[in-house]
Amino acid sequence: MARYTGPKTKIARKFGEAIFGDDKSFEKRNYPPGQHGNNRRRGKKSEYAIQLMEKQKAKYTYGILERQFRNMFKKATSAQGITGEVLLQLCESRLDNVVFRMGVSPSRSGARQLVSHRHITVNGEIVNIPSYQLKAGDVVGVREKSKSLTAIQSSLENSSAVYEWITWNTEKKEGTYVSIPSRIQIPENINEQFIVELYSK
Repeated sequence: MARYTGPKTKIARKFGEAIFGDDKSFEKRNYPPGQHGNNRRRGKKSEYAIQLMEKQKAKYTYGILERQFRNMFKKATSAQGITGEVLLQLCESRLDNVVFRMGVSPSRSGARQLVSHRHITVNGEIVNIPSYQLKAGDVVGVREKSKSLTAIQSSLENSSAVYEWITWNTEKKEGTYVSIPSRIQIPENINEQFIVELYSK
């Protein structure tokens, strides 16, 4: 499936925040790209432009393409609860995102690659679908043959993030997706209401 493989700093500058994680290039030039990027007198954005930008930010953050994102929105609409919150919960419940949150990979794109290359298991079975939706109680682990991979070991050693809805066992190199996170537990700076308004037009 096609994925965005272009310059990530350029995208981060477009949104004014390092949505792909630590980025030294972004820190140096944290204004929009283009010849007028540093111009303080940029025109005011329309309501539609703000909503569209928020949707694009969410898609780039989680590495999801338009059709898949729209399908997730439809699923969120038919589910119980606040649509915007449910949408973000569906994004967070993706296997590639949980692998990233557990610290097995320093980025979501790296986590997606680990899943696709069959390095990750769910409840003891190899799952190679990054968009696989986890349920509360599912155990996510590193495949036995892959536990010695330098990239995985390095990422786990440098990982310090802790999430209340995930547990991790360093010795076993496996963790549990304990529960669906509430909105307050999701650290992403996304205004999901704008996305709901955009798709509801």
